[in-house]
Amino acid sequence: MTESPIGVFDSGIGGLSILQSLLAALPAEHFVYWADNGHAPYGEKTDLFVRQRSLAIAEHLIKRHHIKALVVACNTATAAAIHELRTQHPHLILIGVEPALKPALKISQTGHIGVIGTRGTLGSEKFHRLLTSLEDQARFTVQPCDGLALAIEQSTHLTLGAHSTAQITELLQTYTHEMGDFGQAPGQMDTLVLGCTHYVFAENALHKLLGPQVQLVSTGQPVAQQTRRLLEAAALLRSGPGPHALANRISLLSNGDLASLQAAAQRWLGLPHAVCRRADAHV
Repeated sequence: MTESPIGVFDSGIGGLSILQSLLAALPAEHFVYWADNGHAPYGEKTDLFVRQRSLAIAEHLIKRHHIKALVVACNTATAAAIHELRTQHPHLILIGVEPALKPALKISQTGHIGVIGTRGTLGSEKFHRLLTSLEDQARFTVQPCDGLALAIEQSTHLTLGAHSTAQITELLQTYTHEMGDFGQAPGQMDTLVLGCTHYVFAENALHKLLGPQVQLVSTGQPVAQQTRRLLEAAALLRSGPGPHALANRISLLSNGDLASLQAAAQRWLGLPHAVCRRADAHV
C-alpha cells in the first residue's frame, strides 16, 4: 500500500489548488485526480446529488486505482459527504477541506473576517457548526457567491474563456461590495477566507479589487500537512526522492471537457496535456 497513489477529487478544476499544495508537501507520492467537471459545479447542487457523486468517485478510485488515501478537495463535497465516506470506508485515510476560519483568526488584526463560498458549503450544517464555535472570537461576514465557481471552471474553456474571465471580475465586484468595507481600519475586513477551492484561481483578481492590505486565506497548505501527518502515522508515506519529472507522479481524469482540464493543469501546475485523460464514463 505504501506505493499506492493518493486519490484527489473535486467537481472540476478547483481541487487543482489543493493538488498543488499536495505535490509540494509530498514529493515522493503519486496522485490520481478526478475532475467531475461533467457535473460541475457542486456548490449549487443538492446534498443528495453531491453525496452520490462523492461515493461513486471514491468507490471507483479505490477499486480501479487502489488508492491508499483520499483527499476530498471540495468544500461542498466535504460538507455533504465526508461523514458517509468515513462510514463506508473506515480503513481508508480520508481528508476533507473546510473554509479556513481558524487560520484566518490567527492573522486578522481588525477581528473582522470575510468568508466567501458556494451556497452549498455556507448553508451546510458542518459550516454552521464551525462558524458557531468561533463566533465569540471574531466578527464574520459570510457571502455566498452564486456563479463564481462555474465562471472560474469555464475560464480555461477555449470558447468561453474570455467571457468567463470578465464575468469573474464582475461577480467578485458585486459580492465583495455586498459584504461591506475591506481594509485595515477598525471595523473593516482585513482578511478574506476563500471557502471554495476554485476561488484560489481568482486570487489575482481579488488582490486587484481589494488591495494588498487584505489577506486571502485558503486551505491548500493545511490540507497537505494533514495528509502527510496521517500517512506518516499509518506508516504509508512513500519513501525515496520520487520521479524527477512532475508529470510522472500524476494522472488527471476528466468526465467533462478534457481540453479545459488540460489548459488548467498547464496554466496552474505546469503539467503537459498528456497527463490528462478521459475518466470512466460509467462512474
